[in-house]
Amino acid sequence: MATRRGTKPERGRRDGDAYGRALGMLARREYSQRELRARLQRAGCDEEESESALHKLREQHYQDDDRFGEMIVRARVGQGYGPDRIRAELRSHGLSDGSIRDLLDGAEADWQALARAQLRKKYGGRPAADYAERGKRAAFLLRRGFATATVRIVTHSDIGDPSD
Repeated sequence: MATRRGTKPERGRRDGDAYGRALGMLARREYSQRELRARLQRAGCDEEESESALHKLREQHYQDDDRFGEMIVRARVGQGYGPDRIRAELRSHGLSDGSIRDLLDGAEADWQALARAQLRKKYGGRPAADYAERGKRAAFLLRRGFATATVRIVTHSDIGDPSD
């Protein structure tokens, strides 16, 4: 059967089978409730049927925003991102502030050690040559989502600042 490039042939699903579509998506990876809702909407599923499917998937523990959040936190900490960037990503997925706070507290990450590791990875073990270089390093860590206080401690300690 020939199909146009970029389109997939249907696999016997009805267009409105929101539960089946969502379950198929969750079989491949975790999704937040917000993501699933948006994907079902783009697929043309009925809004009422989609909400019913999402409710059923939550009851059956196939979809869980907390489990999704834990996965994101683990992955992003492993990639060397700081708490501010992780928090922003979790918010974009529709998780509540309380849930995000619990997830970040539960991560038990040493943010200073993680920031130092990112500096070593990018700049090697050499200390900053001057204040401009320290500023570049600070900007790098801020873009990766580390808190200002953490960035200040880490960037000042790499040149042996007496206030450390």
